[in-house]
Amino acid sequence: MANTTSASLKLTVQATGENSGTWGQITNTNLLILEQAIGGYDAVGVTSGATLTFSNGALSNGKNQVLKLTGTITGNVNVTIPDSIEKTYIVENATTGAYTVTFKTSSGTGATWSTTDKGYKILYSDGTNIVDITADLGDISSGAITATGHVLPGANDTYDLGAVSNVWRNIYTGDLHLSNKFKEKGNIVDGTKGDWTLQEGKNDIFMINNISGEKFKINLSKVEGDS
Repeated sequence: MANTTSASLKLTVQATGENSGTWGQITNTNLLILEQAIGGYDAVGVTSGATLTFSNGALSNGKNQVLKLTGTITGNVNVTIPDSIEKTYIVENATTGAYTVTFKTSSGTGATWSTTDKGYKILYSDGTNIVDITADLGDISSGAITATGHVLPGANDTYDLGAVSNVWRNIYTGDLHLSNKFKEKGNIVDGTKGDWTLQEGKNDIFMINNISGEKFKINLSKVEGDS
């Protein structure tokens, strides 16, 4: 019986009695391929698109767990893996150029980064299509999220928290830091830019001008009838 090849990672499946003198080398290559699939990283140039390789019994760029897509693209591009491959991926779109990048199987559908999305996706191939689970992870519609570290946006002065028709109910925070210094234009009243911190006092609320260092107290009037 001759050797065969596994369906997804193209490992060499050795038949009994085969590969006298080369069994250890083939086994070591299989282990390196498994290492690629579990934690391997590769940067792949996709200037005009790319077809990832899955060579039989050999290390190949498509077998890596983590892929960074690079290059300056001048049009929408596809990054393709062969049909019938079942595998998970973490993929970063690090291309430059305002065009889409689609990670797909040869004959099926895939996951697409928009023209302005230069972020990460968690993907898997079911052997027919590429499925993007990143969107599902980001759409948590019930329960609560507890973070033990900072929660940061993916880009400066780019993304909103809530929307006009979908606002947060209450915001609980310590000091409030307000700055428009990273915007192209200043405010709509006098066109200037500022950097302020709101802090709480026992009986007053204070505003600190972080540019001039000046400190102000907000004038508060007690509501009549409020004991």
